[in-house]
Amino acid sequence: MTSYLRGKTAVVGIGQAGVGEAPGYSAIELLGQASLAAIKDAGLQLSDIDAVFAATSQHAFPTMSVAEYLGLRPRFFGGTNVGGSSFEMHLLQASLALEAGLCNAALICYGSNQRTAGGRLVSMAEPVWHEAPYNPRLPVSAYALAASRHMHQFGTTREMLAEVAVSARKWANLNPQAFAQGPLSVEDVLSARMVSDPFTTADCCLVTDGGGACVMVRADRAADLPSVPVYFLGAAGAHWHRSIASMPDLTVTAASESGPRAMQMAGVSADDIDLLMLYDAFTINTILFLEDLGFCPKGEGGRFVQDGRIAPGGQLAVNTNGGGLSCVHPGMYGMFLIIEAVTQLRKAAGSRQLDRADVALVHGNGGTLSSQVTAVLGSAAVL
Repeated sequence: MTSYLRGKTAVVGIGQAGVGEAPGYSAIELLGQASLAAIKDAGLQLSDIDAVFAATSQHAFPTMSVAEYLGLRPRFFGGTNVGGSSFEMHLLQASLALEAGLCNAALICYGSNQRTAGGRLVSMAEPVWHEAPYNPRLPVSAYALAASRHMHQFGTTREMLAEVAVSARKWANLNPQAFAQGPLSVEDVLSARMVSDPFTTADCCLVTDGGGACVMVRADRAADLPSVPVYFLGAAGAHWHRSIASMPDLTVTAASESGPRAMQMAGVSADDIDLLMLYDAFTINTILFLEDLGFCPKGEGGRFVQDGRIAPGGQLAVNTNGGGLSCVHPGMYGMFLIIEAVTQLRKAAGSRQLDRADVALVHGNGGTLSSQVTAVLGSAAVL
């Protein structure tokens, strides 16, 4: 059963700033630059924005910080922070607020100067009390634990994990904005420096700077704005744990719940999806989410990604911007999943543009495989 929200709102503006390295800029400055770019892309003025949705790693009260910095006085706001999946949840929250008439133009935004402020892969969170005695290096140790279990239970190999990184790099090489460029082979991934067994540095996401933003309005208003609108079709979220030690099954994420509900709301199935944007903080993520979202059976994700199946020219387009592994990953990556999906659905992705791009599934992940939020976006062709 589709939702009454299907097609009622649309993303009409997107913007990025400082993707890769942006020395000298603070997180809020990059967020602000991206927000202004998105508002301009939407053909609106800053004064038109009356709702703000934001999550950052630097601000305890993100919507207040954003509104103050941009000089806004929003009448609706949402600071839900469930990690990198926050922005997919913001799509749902903004759509609800717009459809209810609580606002007319919603800004969803993020910014981080993680690379130039820190400069290397470091633990971004303190382990909770029952993990602390083992001195994990979070988040990488948590994801490595899930990868090890998947390998043990289903025969997934390090070579299969490496295929995810190689495919992402092939997409990145088609994207001028991707931070990591150049050749990458399975052998390169396997021989890179080990970080947390079974992960080498090439199994882990980038550490970059970057700001990202999008603007949403009701569908009837979208028709009068200059940029091609991309319509909200559905979304759903789920989380089952906070600590990886409390994850019920290390091989099954809450995407197995959020995905089916989001697709039901959108009135689509896995066969209808032209583009998958998956939060690939680590190579195991893509494998787990392909399984849990219904694109292959549980345990078959490693074999599914072999032979270039998710690379350019493959059977399933996954992370066409290069993903968090090769394009951009400034701490929380979920906003950039949305930006690439909108770019593809607008048919504006240049040399990486898909021949068919009318329905995109965007899946965000937060914490240590903790929060999962799935959103489905579509072009006017599917309304």
